[in-house]
Amino acid sequence: MTSGGYDAFDDPYSYKGLDCLKNRLGLRDPEVLQAFELEMSSLRAAEPLPIGLFGPAHYRRVHWHLFRDVYTWAGRYRTVRTAKGGNPFCFPEYIAPQMDLLFARLQTAAFLPGVGGDVFLTEASAFLGELNAIHPFREGNGRAQLAFLHLVALRAGHPLRLDRIKPETFMPAMIQSFDGDLAALREELAALRG
Repeated sequence: MTSGGYDAFDDPYSYKGLDCLKNRLGLRDPEVLQAFELEMSSLRAAEPLPIGLFGPAHYRRVHWHLFRDVYTWAGRYRTVRTAKGGNPFCFPEYIAPQMDLLFARLQTAAFLPGVGGDVFLTEASAFLGELNAIHPFREGNGRAQLAFLHLVALRAGHPLRLDRIKPETFMPAMIQSFDGDLAALREELAALRG
């Protein structure tokens, strides 16, 4: 079964027999749910994002903040295997340890105040590409990734203007990063520097 454009197996997150994720309003039409999700997450993104220590718990709080009005499981790692376009994301049993390893990088000099812009962009591209490959949540990964990266960039002194994102070029760059090609993603992030 697919839901939200994802291939998922034995998906307890979807209504039985429907291609629609279970949600707080009980919406059963995927297009209506998508519109509601976008509206609510956009409203929450306009609010101050949660502060924290830039670890996995902080990242989960950002996801919860953005999607708490839509999904009861907001901020919790997924428990189902998923894929997109035939590319499998991290199996659920490995999400927590992979997140711990990845987020440990955020404590290195490459992400701290005073780091040069080129170093930050290179490391931020690698971080974002790996975070996308882990895909820890059942839905809302992209928005949570960018909101969190915004916080990371602010802390490092290299703010990003997320309103400059061009989906027609950003999405292909994210797909290329899944295969380890980070050049396009780095260019996309460079174009967002404020």
